[in-house]
Amino acid sequence: MKKANIWKWVICFILLSSLLLPFDQAFAELGEKLIIFHAGSLTVPFERMEREFEARYPKVDILREPAGSIRCARKITDLKKPCDIMASADYAIIDRLLIPKYADWNVCFASNQIVLCYTDKSRYAKEINRENWYKILATRDVVWGHADPNVDPCGYRALMVLQLAEKFYEKPGLYQRCIDNCPRGNIRPKSVELISLLQTANMDYAFEYLSVAVQHKLKFLRLPDEINLGCPEYESFYKQAKVRVAGKSPGEFSEIEGRPIIYGITLIKDAPNRKTAIVFLRYLLDPEGGLKVLDKMGQPPFIPPIVSNEEMRAKLPVELRGLVRSSR
Repeated sequence: MKKANIWKWVICFILLSSLLLPFDQAFAELGEKLIIFHAGSLTVPFERMEREFEARYPKVDILREPAGSIRCARKITDLKKPCDIMASADYAIIDRLLIPKYADWNVCFASNQIVLCYTDKSRYAKEINRENWYKILATRDVVWGHADPNVDPCGYRALMVLQLAEKFYEKPGLYQRCIDNCPRGNIRPKSVELISLLQTANMDYAFEYLSVAVQHKLKFLRLPDEINLGCPEYESFYKQAKVRVAGKSPGEFSEIEGRPIIYGITLIKDAPNRKTAIVFLRYLLDPEGGLKVLDKMGQPPFIPPIVSNEEMRAKLPVELRGLVRSSR
C-alpha cells in the first residue's frame, strides 16, 4: 500500500475516534486555552471551578480576568479583547451591552443578596443591628465604602439598598446622609477590593454580596428582605430604586432600576476557543459541577439555570440546551 494511502487511513481513523469520544473528551483534550471574564464576586468559586476543570482536563489552561461586570463587558465591546465566556453579577449587563452584537444568549445561573460587612475592630461593631445600621453609616467618625456603580453592579446595588432603606424605614433624607459620609476615596472599582480595607481596619463597613462575605469569613449584617435585593417576591418594591450610571459611549448615561440579584453567563460570538468553552459551560451549568461549587460557597444556584424564553434557548449550543429551562 502506498504511503499516501496509509496516511489517509490514519487520518480517517483519528477523525472517527474523535467522533466516537464523548463531546467533552473529544474537544477538551486539544490543549486549548480558555479565556473567561467574570465578576469579581465570582473569583473564589471560579478559582475552585478552574482547579476542578483543569484536573479533569489537564491540557486545558483557563485564563480568568475578574473585574467589575461592566468593565468585563467593556473589554469586549470597546477594547476588543479576545474572550470566550463572560459571567456577570447582573444578567442585564449581558442583555444591555453584549446582545445581539457580541453574544446570542444569556443564561441566569445564580442569585445573591447585599449584606453590610464589618470586623470586630469596626466602630460600633457591638451595637450595629437591623434597626440602626443606617444611622451608624451616617455617623461622622465611621468609615464606610462601596464599589463604583459605573463599573461594578455591587456599586449601584449598594446605592439601591440605601434608597430602599429610606422608604422601608420611612426616614426621609436617609440616603443622602449616608452618601455624604462616604467620600470618593472610599469607592473602589470592585467590591472585593474593599475586603482588604476592612481586614486591615482601614474601613469600618462595606456593602458586599452575601457569598463574598461567607467566602472571606467576614462578619456581616443581614438586611431586611425588602431592601437586600435578594428576594424575587419584593421585585415591585425594588423597582422604586433607580441609579444613574455611565452609558455605552462617553458622555452618555443610563438609569438602572432595582431588581433581584441574578447572575448571567454567555458565550462570546467570536470566542477563540469555542469548543472548549462549551465543555466548560457544560461543567458549570451541571448541578454536580459548577452549580454545586456555588452552592457550597454561599451563592444559591438556579437548578436548572434559566433563559428568558424558548427562542433564546434554541440559540444555545445543542450540548447545553438540556441543562437549562425557559422561564416562559
